Amino acid sequence: MTSLSPTIQLACDLINRPSVTPLDADCQAMMMARLEKIGFKCQSLRFDDVDNFWAVHGDSGPIFCFAGHTDVVPTGPEANWQTQPFNAVIQDGMLRGRGAADMKGSLAAMITACENFVSAHPNHSGRIAFLITSDEEGPAINGTVKVVEWLEQQNEKITWCLVGEPSSTDSVGDVIKNGRRGSLGAVMTVRGVQGHVAYPHLAQNPIHLAAPALAALAAEVWDEGNDFFPATSFQISNINGGTGATNVIPGELQVIFNFRFSTELTADILKSRTQAILDKHGLDTSIEWNLSGQPFLTSEGPLVEAAQTAIKAVTGTDTILSTAGGTSDGRFIAPTGAQVVELGPVNATIHKVDECVKAEDLDKLSLMYEGMLKALLS
Repeated sequence: MTSLSPTIQLACDLINRPSVTPLDADCQAMMMARLEKIGFKCQSLRFDDVDNFWAVHGDSGPIFCFAGHTDVVPTGPEANWQTQPFNAVIQDGMLRGRGAADMKGSLAAMITACENFVSAHPNHSGRIAFLITSDEEGPAINGTVKVVEWLEQQNEKITWCLVGEPSSTDSVGDVIKNGRRGSLGAVMTVRGVQGHVAYPHLAQNPIHLAAPALAALAAEVWDEGNDFFPATSFQISNINGGTGATNVIPGELQVIFNFRFSTELTADILKSRTQAILDKHGLDTSIEWNLSGQPFLTSEGPLVEAAQTAIKAVTGTDTILSTAGGTSDGRFIAPTGAQVVELGPVNATIHKVDECVKAEDLDKLSLMYEGMLKALLS
């Protein structure tokens, strides 16, 4: 049997550990052991039920930080998988298993990139760091955000941050994320008056009352976006009303919705404009808002240029800068002043049954990461 490259072997070893959020299943211990062998100083940081760690190589100067997560989403029924989700296999050149793309493949590439770089440049300038959590796929309250707070208390500032989220679309390195939209969620309760369906004049149906307002919210043009961000979007994800009986007008309706917004707007502006539309329709509502991330943007500069150059050297092609997609833990790191980009494997199968990546892409990713280290710290 052909031996696996160090990157692919490590990715397999990580995939084989069932680290469903918030479990880490000793993935971080495996990573720290590899890093300590090449001179990293590692510190475990557990907050509540979440394992995190911070590791540093070097004594002074700007910090290049690899950020990522060892936790993965649930597999769903394992019978639906062609292969066992926590038993990594390579079939037809594809590495299969939960976390192959999101994001244990990236973690493996980070480790081997550092091993190769430190071996070639033991006295590199600046510092290399790892910020790893097991709470990215879950509530994200005891993971990266807590580590960033801890770093602030230590007066440590990340200069450049590479998040290993699966950013690529068709081939590894074809897209990097240099920013993300903000995410503002809401749980809205619309109050009416419960009653019998045969006597609607004695009731107020909150579903009927809310429908025109919801249509107005969905039709609203919130902004036009800008050169870096698409237009802000409003999406309803859940509607729940009714008692279960067919002859009862409900007294309340619950609507869950979300804004993904650009730097053209703020959360407060979105809240105000939403309330104005609801007031126009005379609704009796209460809203619980949850701002899970502000929009951030890393304009072209040293980190973006290092990523573009490294990708070009490995693939021979130019990359595309994008801010599309969901949120990432970069939203907690960027507000500290760090430049942040996301570069990882193809995202076609993330969170799906039969998650997989091209095995050779992980070796390419390791070379890209190593190239970025060379550009910024050698």
